Amino acid sequence: MQHMFKYFISIIAMFVLAETVAQEQKIDTLSTDKDSIVYKSPYGIRIGIDISKPIKGFIGDSYTGLELVADYRIKKRLFIATEIGFEEETTQEYYTNSTAKGTYIRMGFNYNAYENWLDMNNEIFVGYRYGLSFFEQKINNFTPNVNTSYFPANPI
Repeated sequence: MQHMFKYFISIIAMFVLAETVAQEQKIDTLSTDKDSIVYKSPYGIRIGIDISKPIKGFIGDSYTGLELVADYRIKKRLFIATEIGFEEETTQEYYTNSTAKGTYIRMGFNYNAYENWLDMNNEIFVGYRYGLSFFEQKINNFTPNVNTSYFPANPI
């Protein structure tokens, strides 16, 4: 009987060791499931008006101006931008009255420095512009600064 126990113990030990060897395999790392929904940012052209210039013209009598702005998204955070506008302003100082008027165009790019969360479209821009303008200045009135009676201070 004792030989039988040794035989059974040897067989059980062999199955236990074989089972433990079989369990010692490399554990695969957990694979992460990827979301199949793709969130696309809108690309396209945006057109607008700088409202500060009409407001400034409405408040003051000596200013008129309008600026149109547009940008086009070329990458996720990079935009091509342009502004085109005209201004006319009459300035009254102590001895002069002058008018400046003209048109301008600015072109460049904007970089959205804000890292958005999912489904957000906030923008904080850092940009660069190159500008070209055609302005003319005209002196409407000039009064010499003379305080003697020999040279009268008549407007020119």
